[in-house]
Amino acid sequence: MAAPAYAIDGNQLLEQVDRNLNPESYESYKKLINIEPDGSKKEFVLFTVKKGKDKVAAMFISPASEKGRSTLRLDENMWLYIPNVGKPIRITSLQSVVGGVFNNSDLLRLDYTSEYDVEKVEDKGSEHLLHLKAKTKSVAYDKLKMWVNKDNLLPSKIESLTEASMLIKTLYFKEIKDFGGGIVRPSVIETDSPLYKGYKSVMIFAKVKEQTFNDEVFTLTFMPKMESLR
Repeated sequence: MAAPAYAIDGNQLLEQVDRNLNPESYESYKKLINIEPDGSKKEFVLFTVKKGKDKVAAMFISPASEKGRSTLRLDENMWLYIPNVGKPIRITSLQSVVGGVFNNSDLLRLDYTSEYDVEKVEDKGSEHLLHLKAKTKSVAYDKLKMWVNKDNLLPSKIESLTEASMLIKTLYFKEIKDFGGGIVRPSVIETDSPLYKGYKSVMIFAKVKEQTFNDEVFTLTFMPKMESLR
């Protein structure tokens, strides 16, 4: 019997979402704002480079106290380099080098398809609802629920959940912007969490551009030299 016409390959759809969010290899500038319950804010500016499915590196441009710090992610392994400390130190996906609601896996985001399989796709009218399951135990969130706009195949909201389906945080994708070079994607990602009541973090993308890099850029020895890429 022929498969129904409306059957959707969830993993193919997720791959399309990945590519719509950013090229496989790219550079970007983003501002990160952590907002506390009393309204006070802390801001960071990061320069990020990514290659393929499993290599991401980021460097702090501001504030001055963080300048020169860099982070590196190779698949599930992550490091933080701090000038004056010497060698890079290991960090985990659930920690946060910036504090706030975004953790290291949010900051050093790999393709969703590299970490998750789509278990189910639901039709929600103008959106697809994708139910994602982590491929391994080392992924920061065991499950994701991703609402994807059918017109542009971009996410509008992602809920991050534990294995027991407890909500850890929600990401809201806003303000779609044309970054040039065929990249049209949300320029703002906001997040809040029931675990951090009254706290909010915002990621604002100023530039996203397709770019190729040598593998050497994604090594521990290159971490102090990231400034040379800008």
